[in-house]
Amino acid sequence: MKRFFSVVVICSLSLFLSSCYTLKNASIPPALKTIDVQFFENNAPLVVNNLSQTFTEALKDRIRTQSRLSITRNESDATMSGSITGYTIAPVSIEAVANNVAPIADANRLTITVQVKFVYEADKKLNFDQAFTSQTDFRGDIGAQEQTLIQDLVKKLTEDIFNKAFSNW
Repeated sequence: MKRFFSVVVICSLSLFLSSCYTLKNASIPPALKTIDVQFFENNAPLVVNNLSQTFTEALKDRIRTQSRLSITRNESDATMSGSITGYTIAPVSIEAVANNVAPIADANRLTITVQVKFVYEADKKLNFDQAFTSQTDFRGDIGAQEQTLIQDLVKKLTEDIFNKAFSNW
């Protein structure tokens, strides 16, 4: 009986694994072999010069390192496109200042929003057109820490996008 159960489990597992490609929580249909990741233009009202390039390359890198997909231009099984639609810095807490001086921001929040369209013609139920947002709080002047904060937010955004496209979350 124990042997029968083991055989059933192994057969079931092999059938499940053969139906999709799985790597680091990714579920990619076997027919999906190539993807065209288009350049994400920065259309946010506040523009950071290197954000488009940084984000686009980080997304490509995540797909390269966490899936078996080949990134191609134009002719591909799937396409990922979109734009950076939001880049804001806003105060999240205010520090009261004595002697009738205007209050100052004690902490600020950097928020980045990216609109992403994923199209896979062979299985349209996997398609989506969705906004992804990530934010982080910081203290002090943005200048010295902006690129580090951007890297952290881009990492979170690309993880969320990857999971939405390839992990069926």
